[in-house]
Parts: sequence; C-alpha cells; structure tokens
Amino acid sequence: QVQLVESGGGLVQAGGSLRLSCAASGRTDSSGGMGWFRQAAGKGREFVAVINSSGGRTYYADSVKGRFTISRDNAKSTLYLQMNSLKPEDTAVYYCAARRSIYGSYAIGADEYSYWGQGTQVTVSA
Repeated sequence: QVQLVESGGGLVQAGGSLRLSCAASGRTDSSGGMGWFRQAAGKGREFVAVINSSGGRTYYADSVKGRFTISRDNAKSTLYLQMNSLKPEDTAVYYCAARRSIYGSYAIGADEYSYWGQGTQVTVSA
C-alpha cells in the first residue's frame, strides 16, 4: 500500500503561483506513474498533469499547459506541481494519485490510479 499526503494549497490572487507537494509513504516501491487531478465544486474530477515512474515523460491538460509543471523526486518519494499564472478557473481541490508499480507509464484516466491523497484546496481570487 502507498499513502499519499498533499500540501501547499491555499488562497492566491490571479497571476500568482503555488507549489503543491505530495509525499508518498508506505510501500513507495509500489508506486508507478503519478499524476495530479482536480475537482471544482459541482464538477467532475479532471486530470491536470501526469508523469511516468522515472520522471522523464510528462503530459498536461490543455488548460494548464505552459503554466503548470509536474515533477517528482523519487529519492524523496515526493511529487510536485508548480503552478504559475494562476487563474480563477484553476480553483479546485487538487488530488495526487499514483499507479501501481507495474504501471510505470502515466495515464490520464482517474480509474487507472490505485492510490489517492485526501486533496488540498487551491483558491484563486480574481
């Protein structure tokens, strides 16, 4: 089992930046591809950015491309999401997710992920 804990959310003005972190514990050797997803109030969960197990390949939703950067430090068992030029429409609960280690590649479907964090709120004011 892998446990995921997000941190770094908060309230920021439009145009500002935040850096989310996701610390993995437990059997982190069981963690494969990872990703960030978000869910705004009254909407479904959507993928934001995903990364493969080595960190060498990434993929972004069109809505965040060029503004957000996903990265991971496997030595620290931590996933990051650097968010720049934030917009009010980025307001959501952000979730960290991990696939089982046999799936080293990333995936954009939420059902491909076995482990989830509890989420961290990001609020962007206009």
